[in-house]
Amino acid sequence: MRKLVVGSRRSKLALTQSQQFIDKLKEIEPDLDIEIKEIVTKGDKIVDKQLSKVGGKGLFVKEIQNELFNKDIDMAIHSLKDVPSIIPEGLTLGCIPDREVPFDAYISKNHTPLSELPEGSIVGTSSLRRGAQILSKYPHLEIKWIRGNIDTRLNKLETEDYDAIILAAAGLRRMGWSDDIVTTYLDKDILLPAIGQGALGIECRSDDEELLELLKKVHNHEVAQCVTAERTFLSEMDGSCQVPIGGYATIDGNSQIEFTGLIMTPDGEERYEHTARGHNPVELGQEVSRVLKEQGAYEIIRKLNEEN
Repeated sequence: MRKLVVGSRRSKLALTQSQQFIDKLKEIEPDLDIEIKEIVTKGDKIVDKQLSKVGGKGLFVKEIQNELFNKDIDMAIHSLKDVPSIIPEGLTLGCIPDREVPFDAYISKNHTPLSELPEGSIVGTSSLRRGAQILSKYPHLEIKWIRGNIDTRLNKLETEDYDAIILAAAGLRRMGWSDDIVTTYLDKDILLPAIGQGALGIECRSDDEELLELLKKVHNHEVAQCVTAERTFLSEMDGSCQVPIGGYATIDGNSQIEFTGLIMTPDGEERYEHTARGHNPVELGQEVSRVLKEQGAYEIIRKLNEEN
C-alpha cells in the first residue's frame, strides 16, 4: 500500500475524528503511512453568518473534493451530515464506519431542564432543524443563532445571554468532553437528528481500487443501510441547511429498517413527519419523501429555496 494523504477540515473536531479513523485503519494495517492535509472550506471561512443564509450545498466539502479530483489527497474524512446527497461523478463514499451517538446534546446554565426554561429564555443553535423543533414544542422560548467550535459555543453559554445551547452529541464524544457538562441528551422523540448525524463518510476517487479494498475492512454495513435511507430522503426532498429537515433510521436484528423523516417551517408552526419500515433503504427514503410531498411538505422547501 502506498503512502496515503487524507484531507480534513482544519477544525479541532475534524482533525480529531480524522485521526481516530486513521488509528482504526492502522489497527488493521499497522504499516500504513498516512498523512493528514488540512483544508479550509468556505463554511469554515464564514463564521459571522448563519449557514442557512450563506446558500448553496457542500459548504464544508467542495474544496476537499477539489483536492481529490486534483489527486492532491487520496481520501477525505467528512462528517456525513455535511456531505450533500449527490456525490460528484468520479468520487464515491468508500466506506461508512461505525456511527457515534446520533442525537443532540442539550446544555444549560445550572442544568435547568429544557421543559423548565422560563418564557423568553434564549437557546443557542445554528441549525434550522433544531430551532424549528424546539419552537414547535416550546413556543415560549427564543432561538438565537450561534456559530463556532465546541469550546467557543460553551464559552458563549457562560459569557453571553444564552440560557442553553444545543450541540451534536457526537462531536462532544469524539472530543472527549465529559457527560457531566451535558444536561441531557435529546432523543429522536424530542429532537430528530440531522441526516447522517454521528456518522462519518470516507470519500475517495471511484477508480482507486486499492484504497477501496482497504476501506471495506472498516465499513459498517448496518450503519450504511441506515444512512442510505436518510440520504435518499434528503435527495428526494432537495434538502439543505436552508431547510429544517431531519431524518433518522435504525435497523433491527431481522435487518428491518425503520426510518422517520421530518420537514418543518423555521418557526416550528408547520410539521410534516412520517415513519416507514422495510428492508430496502432506498425505497424507504423514497416512500417517506413521497408521503410528505403528498401532505404538502415540499411547498415549504420550495419557498425557502426561493427566498435564499
